[in-house]
Amino acid sequence: MSANRPAAVVVLAAGEGTRMKSATPKVLHALCGRSLVGHVVAASRELDPEHLVVVVGHAREQVRAHLSEVDPGVRTAVQHEQLGTGHAVRTALEELSDSGVVLDGTVIVVCGDTPLLTGETLQRLAKTHAADGNAVTVLSAEVPDATGYGRIVRDAASGAVTAIVEHKDASEAQRAVREINSGVFAFDARLLVDALGKVRTDNSQGEEYLTDVLGIVREAGHRVGAAVAVDHREILGINNRVQLAEARRLLNERLLERAMLAGVTVVDPASTFVDVSVSFEQDVTVHPGTQLLGATHVASGAEVGPHSRLTDTSVAEGAVVSFTVAEGARIGVGANVGPYAYLRPGTDLGPRSKAGAYVEMKNASVGEGTKVPHLSYVGDATIGEFTNIGAASVFVNYDGEAKHHTTVGSHCRTGSDNMFVAPVTIGDGAYTAAGSVITKDVPPGSLAVARGQQRNIEGWVARKRPGSAAAQAAAAARRETDGER
Repeated sequence: MSANRPAAVVVLAAGEGTRMKSATPKVLHALCGRSLVGHVVAASRELDPEHLVVVVGHAREQVRAHLSEVDPGVRTAVQHEQLGTGHAVRTALEELSDSGVVLDGTVIVVCGDTPLLTGETLQRLAKTHAADGNAVTVLSAEVPDATGYGRIVRDAASGAVTAIVEHKDASEAQRAVREINSGVFAFDARLLVDALGKVRTDNSQGEEYLTDVLGIVREAGHRVGAAVAVDHREILGINNRVQLAEARRLLNERLLERAMLAGVTVVDPASTFVDVSVSFEQDVTVHPGTQLLGATHVASGAEVGPHSRLTDTSVAEGAVVSFTVAEGARIGVGANVGPYAYLRPGTDLGPRSKAGAYVEMKNASVGEGTKVPHLSYVGDATIGEFTNIGAASVFVNYDGEAKHHTTVGSHCRTGSDNMFVAPVTIGDGAYTAAGSVITKDVPPGSLAVARGQQRNIEGWVARKRPGSAAAQAAAAARRETDGER
């Protein structure tokens, strides 16, 4: 167990977030594949706390349901009325106490709307708190413009924090200070419990302020310190859609930088977007206009893009995927996909297979070396190895009530404009003629022809469309033919 392991982390996520102008609770708005509160919970988990409590309030059932999906080990405490940050923390500690938990050690308090906060920074906060023997340690940051923020006032000799002064109350000298309060704190658990009982509500908001705890413990003779965040942007909170977009940009840049330093070529980071759960191997190339989402994994030597969106999709070594939308698909070694392909859930492309231009696939398994080059729909199907599916083919899988399966064997050659009316099986080595509607099984090595016999009706245009351009062209052709005779 780490010496800096906190007794508890408390995440404050009870607010409504009216400035988001949304029916969705603020902390459930997402960026880079994870909710705001989900990012904070993930960072908090890196501390391996004994207890992790999220304080919920507005839309609490919705937030609770989300938390149970992303981290079933999270406990929640309900703040029925939003009576301040101090009250929110007290609610969390009472939830633990009521279940028999006696806190001894460090309690870290974080805000549920700070998605850029990292576990590394929280670990540095916990380490500083323990090393300096503080009763309270503030996570601070030095910002280019501190307007509107609470300033950190330190003792010149010891470096201890003597006050947090709000901008409106700060003197000219204090307003020149660029070190600000992030709203993230580490507390001695026992001193925190005691101080919260002494926090008063005689302020303009009639609320219990967590920052009042600092003054209470200082008056009792305990030290208050600060740990400065390396990157001030980590403490950015989200209050509206503009700030959400900015945080998304910053987090995306962080994720792409990590990928590039690990050996991925991102041709144009400004037009490339990835989720936190995306993974890469070395020597991947990502072309412009590409989105990689969910649990997508791209293996060594693969190329993705330009202008592709892959969700929960695996791309194997050496595959090339361009101008493609894929969801829940598996793309095999050396496979070639696109342009303008659509791979839906359950698509599994074998090694060196091809899903070409304007091909859509769903719940389809395609064998090694098999090609579906263009303009086709393959749904609910199994296709063997080294088969070629002709252009403009449709696997007719739906009868209006149920889906049915089509099986095409290995080394088959199917003609263009084929309809495979499921359930049907095409045996190994079989051929089907162009324009055929296949409704019966085709034995291995057979040729299936399923189309009406062609009949030419001589003189139809002259009789039915006299004087038309077509009739005139046909007459000229006949005269030319007669002249050659």
